[in-house]
Amino acid sequence: MKIEVNSLDNKKIKDIDLDKQIFGLELKEEIIYRMVRYQLAKRRSGNHKTKGISEISGTTKKPFKQKGTGNARQGSKRSPQMRGGAVIFGPQVRSHAHKLPKKIKKLALKMAISKKIKDGKFRIINELKIGKPKTNLFRSKLAGLKLDSALFIDGKDIDNNFLLASKNVPKIDILPVAGINVYDILKRDYLVLSENAVNSIKERFKQWKLFLVKNHTK
Repeated sequence: MKIEVNSLDNKKIKDIDLDKQIFGLELKEEIIYRMVRYQLAKRRSGNHKTKGISEISGTTKKPFKQKGTGNARQGSKRSPQMRGGAVIFGPQVRSHAHKLPKKIKKLALKMAISKKIKDGKFRIINELKIGKPKTNLFRSKLAGLKLDSALFIDGKDIDNNFLLASKNVPKIDILPVAGINVYDILKRDYLVLSENAVNSIKERFKQWKLFLVKNHTK
């Protein structure tokens, strides 16, 4: 499948071929759902906590004598039935992360990219670089590309001027290719890749394929 490569000025430079096994997969919503759920669960802080009876500060003295008061017998003011007492079986600090097979992660990423291509919300730019770190200059480039909500993916390194110019522009995210992920792709309307990013993605999945073949032949 052929895709246009444009400049930041929205001028066509050339066409490149993309592998359908990576960029042309059919969407399966359950795969995308599992991956997004995995990402959101993993980034939760999990610092919710209630105090148990050993953590409540207070006297250990019996509130009142066992018999003769007409009240139900009590052993401690720190008990869960008392005001300001402990919470039993309350939430504790923990990780919400769960496991997900590597094959599902790889497949979900391919499907997320393929969805953007199928929806016509995918662009390839020859290089993500601008001369000055100016927000107005960056906004003019976005206007030329007709983008108002986009995720830009560059190669291993991001141009510092490009990164600084985008800081104050809402709904614009910029990541190196190592940080590409399903949730951020779906969060923005457009996915914009540099040529370096496309080559890196191809190489990543090529290495993964060789890894699988090597393991199956053992």
